[in-house]
Amino acid sequence: MDILSKRIVVLPGDGIGPEVCGEAVRVLHAVADRFGHAFHFDYQLMGACAIDATGAPLPDATLAACHQADAVLLGAIGDPKYDNNPAAPVRPEQGLLRLRKELGLYANIRPVTAYDQLLEHSPLKAERIQGTDILIFRELTGGVYFGEKGRFDDGNSAYDNCTYSRAEIERIAHRAFRAAETRRHKLTLVDKANVLETSRLWRETVQQLAPQYPSVALDYLFVDNAAMQIILNPRQFDVILTENMFGDIISDEASVIAGSLGLLPSASVGDAAALFEPIHGSYPQAKGKGIANPIATILSAAMLLDHFGLPEEADTVRDAVQHALDQQVVTPELNPATRYTTEQVGSFIAYAVLDIADCEMHRNNIRLGMSTII
Repeated sequence: MDILSKRIVVLPGDGIGPEVCGEAVRVLHAVADRFGHAFHFDYQLMGACAIDATGAPLPDATLAACHQADAVLLGAIGDPKYDNNPAAPVRPEQGLLRLRKELGLYANIRPVTAYDQLLEHSPLKAERIQGTDILIFRELTGGVYFGEKGRFDDGNSAYDNCTYSRAEIERIAHRAFRAAETRRHKLTLVDKANVLETSRLWRETVQQLAPQYPSVALDYLFVDNAAMQIILNPRQFDVILTENMFGDIISDEASVIAGSLGLLPSASVGDAAALFEPIHGSYPQAKGKGIANPIATILSAAMLLDHFGLPEEADTVRDAVQHALDQQVVTPELNPATRYTTEQVGSFIAYAVLDIADCEMHRNNIRLGMSTII
């Protein structure tokens, strides 16, 4: 049997990024060992660490490596010295925006799942959120975030232009429709078509595509109503499709359903490239303390495996994460009564990828810090 070989660029980034990325790589090594694949990891700089080292948040060498990779795994970027300085001429986030644009990553895909074991962590009532399983498609390289922006000569007025083309809408809408075909056959377009011309173009375009997907029921919600419905009854949603800024807001709001940002992965994909990252930030206060939750990054690695056309491997990782949750092998964020570290949680999940039954044999050693894998 031919060995599947893939090159993965790893951008650990800032804060807890290197710690959670390390555990995702550990799990990918376990996948490679179990299934006979070869994953080659190329570590590059991006974010505040890149600014400190090179003066640029996305060095040319990093961008070139990402162009040549089969996929990119990102930890987190951001640093308080930039967050607290609105006049900073160079910021870590500029690197991420440029990377999305340069790689053509036009579709951000974010699953939102309510785990039964963690319902108590959500600020929402368990009976409202139990069984929630949403997939959000957010357009990522257009709209107000990438439109012309500036200030008028007097400095007292500013503008941010929002523009979309039909082609930009069609390419992500096709992805959302296809995803709905494999799930519960429902797609909800979130827009503001009663006010915004760009939203009217979104609605018109998606309506024209709908006949190509006859098994998918299409409905529409204005963004303000959608924000309310996600809190009132999140189980009504299957696949959500929306533009850049609305998607940024809606997907962050939906993250409270899971009860922790440390549980939610994401993928940003284009026609030729893909990047996978947890939705949480760099959390600099936790840096180096061993308390960062690696599960979102590990689940992002599962999405990476899906992208490689390895659904069995991806499901094995998700099953291993579920086993860790069932056994309460989690960081203190999810269970203050446990004292598992970032590395111990990652090791347990990696052992479970190799053999769920066998990982229980290593549990005490993992707890005592006497056994880590790979």
